[in-house]
Amino acid sequence: MRLAVVAGPATTGKTAVLRQVVRRLLARGVAPAFLKIDVQYADEDEALAAEFGIPTRKVYSGELCPDHCSVMVLGDAVRWAAGAGAEVLLVETAGLCLRCSPYVDGALGIVVLEATSGMNLPRKVGPMLSLADVAVVTKIDRVSQAEREVFRARIEDAAPSVLVREVNALHGIGIDPLLGTLLGGPQLVLGEDLEPRGLRLRGAPPVGTCTICVGKRDVGWRSHFGVVRPLESATFYRGE
Repeated sequence: MRLAVVAGPATTGKTAVLRQVVRRLLARGVAPAFLKIDVQYADEDEALAAEFGIPTRKVYSGELCPDHCSVMVLGDAVRWAAGAGAEVLLVETAGLCLRCSPYVDGALGIVVLEATSGMNLPRKVGPMLSLADVAVVTKIDRVSQAEREVFRARIEDAAPSVLVREVNALHGIGIDPLLGTLLGGPQLVLGEDLEPRGLRLRGAPPVGTCTICVGKRDVGWRSHFGVVRPLESATFYRGE
C-alpha cells in the first residue's frame, strides 16, 4: 500500500486535487481510501464516499494541533485502510500549524498552495513546504503567467528539492503527472497484523513545551514557564 499525506492552508483546493486523484486511481483499477483530519468540522469524507463509494474516515483533532493528531492516528489509519483493501491511503490534514510538518518517512508528502495567496506565501509556511516531496500549485487560471513564474520561483527558493506541479483542480489539468509521482512513490511495509513498519515523523517537531500549550491563560511571559519569548529579546527557557 502507498501513503500520501496532503497538507496546506485552508481553501487552497486540497480536496479538489484529491477528488481528481481518486477519479484517476479508480480508472486505473487502483483502490484508494481517504482520511480527513480537521479541527472541528469536515464533510469531505462524506462527499468522496458518496461520489466514488470508497472507504473514508474523518478525525477531529479538537484541542490537538491537527498535525500532531495526524501523527497519533496514522498507524491506526494505515491498519484500517489496509483492512479495507486499499492500495493507496490519501490523508488530508488541515495543516494549521506552520511550524510543524505532518509528513512521514516512507510516504509521499504533498503540500497544496494556491497561486492567488500572494507571492511571499512560500516564504511563510516553513516545514509544511520545505519538508514536502511535491508542491501542488492550484488556481493557476486566476493569475497571470508572470505571477505564476514568480510564485514558482519563490517555492524553489524556499524548497529547492521539492517537485512543483501546477494544476487546475476543477478541470483536472495537470493531475496526471501528480498521479504518476504518487504511484511511483514508496510503498509501506506492513506486518502480518497490518502494522506499518518504520513510519517516522519527517523532520524535528518544535522544541520545548510551554504552559500555554497545557492550558494556562494568563497573558505575559512572566506568568509562564518553559520556552518563553519577551518582546525585546529571543526565546529562552524559564523554569527548572
